[in-house]
Amino acid sequence: MRKHYWPDDYVEKRRSPREAIQMIQPGQRVFIGTSCGEPQRLVSELAAQSASFTDIEIVRLLSLETAPLTLIASEGTHQSFSIRSFYSGSGIPESLAKNRRFFTPINLSAVSYLFNSRQIPVHVALIQVSPPDDFGWMSLGISVDVTEAAALSADLVIAQVNPRMPRVLGRSFIHMNDIDVIVEYDEELLTVEPFEVLEASRLIAQYVARQVEDGSTLHLGLGPTSQAVLQALSQKNDLGVHTEFLTDGIVDLVSKGVITNRKKGINDGKTVASGAIGTTSLYEFLHDNPGIEFHPSDYVNNTSIISSHHSMISMSSATVIDLTGQVAVDARPQNQFSGVTGMLDFVRGAAQSPKGKSIIMIPSRTLNGKASRIVPILESMAVVVPRSDVHFVISEFGVVNLFGKSLQERAIALISLAHPDFRDELFFNAQKLGLIDQHRTLKESIHAVYPMKIEETIAIDGQKITIRPVKPVDERRIQEHFYNLDKNDIVARFFHKKNTFVRDDVAYMYQIDYVKEMTVVAVTGEFGFGKIIAMGGYVLDMQTKLAEVAFSVSRDWQRKGLAKVIMKKLLEAAREHGIKGFNAYTSLNNRSMIGLFKTLPYEVTTKYEDDLISMNVRFDTPAES
Repeated sequence: MRKHYWPDDYVEKRRSPREAIQMIQPGQRVFIGTSCGEPQRLVSELAAQSASFTDIEIVRLLSLETAPLTLIASEGTHQSFSIRSFYSGSGIPESLAKNRRFFTPINLSAVSYLFNSRQIPVHVALIQVSPPDDFGWMSLGISVDVTEAAALSADLVIAQVNPRMPRVLGRSFIHMNDIDVIVEYDEELLTVEPFEVLEASRLIAQYVARQVEDGSTLHLGLGPTSQAVLQALSQKNDLGVHTEFLTDGIVDLVSKGVITNRKKGINDGKTVASGAIGTTSLYEFLHDNPGIEFHPSDYVNNTSIISSHHSMISMSSATVIDLTGQVAVDARPQNQFSGVTGMLDFVRGAAQSPKGKSIIMIPSRTLNGKASRIVPILESMAVVVPRSDVHFVISEFGVVNLFGKSLQERAIALISLAHPDFRDELFFNAQKLGLIDQHRTLKESIHAVYPMKIEETIAIDGQKITIRPVKPVDERRIQEHFYNLDKNDIVARFFHKKNTFVRDDVAYMYQIDYVKEMTVVAVTGEFGFGKIIAMGGYVLDMQTKLAEVAFSVSRDWQRKGLAKVIMKKLLEAAREHGIKGFNAYTSLNNRSMIGLFKTLPYEVTTKYEDDLISMNVRFDTPAES
């Protein structure tokens, strides 16, 4: 067989858009390059010639339609097209729901196999590439994902060569020898401007940032919450990226030196993705950048690859979650690409990574505020992430870890993340569904808003300790804290011997409103499985406007300053909410409690009765210097 020099072939393969599209035959399956890498000129020509085709099946990811192919497939009278859109969402807006019959549910990591195995053979691939380099290699640029697999397995490859397509390094190249038809056409690439970040997204991002440690590797989806998270990570160090799509927010962190990819454990020094969705500035940043590598989805979304990263953190946006932890995701009008997702691949891969975390981010209610995104049970929406795979869940009202939790624990935890306007209804429905004990109540805490600003992480003897307000999910931890106390400390705390600490006895410590009632705990260990080693709280007397305080510290952690740190937090909260002062009752032998009160910057009034001492401070009477 006679060999050709590729530049000669390039000239011979050139066709006009019209000539190229006319090569498609009846009954063929035609793949269209994905997301912002869509070859717009070829697609518009395909739509223009639609009346000439019969039984063409269009294969693509759910994407922006630069030409009305779905409309033609839905309403055409010539049976020109049918559509196969790969989709792994669960519920979709009305604009997309009417075409749901076109969707093929599948995880993104599996799409390449469908093409490569010819289980879904691609007859024609319409792709967009950069101009060839000196060796005949063309880059798929901002759209590698499943495009590489479709192109290399297709019978006929028609490539729109666009000088605006960046040359992206990694496994993003296809050679001229694998291209059958060249269509030269210069046009702007599809772009997506940054999203408007709402307040709920900013609050969620603050919680997420606290879960991201220096040196972590990140996966982020698309949308305003992910954008807010990137902004919230600006003070971190040595972060890495292994994700599906690069966005402008990621580039900002690379430019600031926050993302260095030094500690990924695999592909060190490289920001890895399978595509890019963003602005022209993002695409310019990618061109010939040695710090960027694009790989196909069957690599980027491979669970074993994901789990190989150090401290892999998957941060995925959800649309709805039910009280058992089942997650639904849909495509939204402002984010046409969210329906095509590798969320489950990353959820599972991150959970298997050393020190990894899988985080589901969800605003507590819909944009109009009329409906809760946390619901009793998923009914009309398909599950994208099963309840058994859901670990961390974050709304603007806090963070919970559902891993290893019972259905009742999950329901109580997720109700605490819901908007207060919907918590009563959720609690009622949870009991109706049998998820929560009929005798259980949440009292004041059902409407309480978790005061995130009180949270603080400190180190004592080289061990990290989180000081934070108590949560409804802390019930069992509080019980265990008291069961593990020294007998003498129990007497000091409750003024009598006590062997049992049933739910009703400790409910007043975790069913609080964070205003009139406040409990602050010191916790060690992994989030969601931590151990309470100290706690202190106050309860306000509405008549005197004074709050009674009480403390308990595990024996191994006494005399290390924990009670003093907790007292400071209680004092700040009390003053903020207009409480006039503190009082406490303790044994004359409880030198620690007496000493703790004397550290307060206020005049202490003491009274003695038998073997007890009453101590009072008012916040308007500072101690004398």
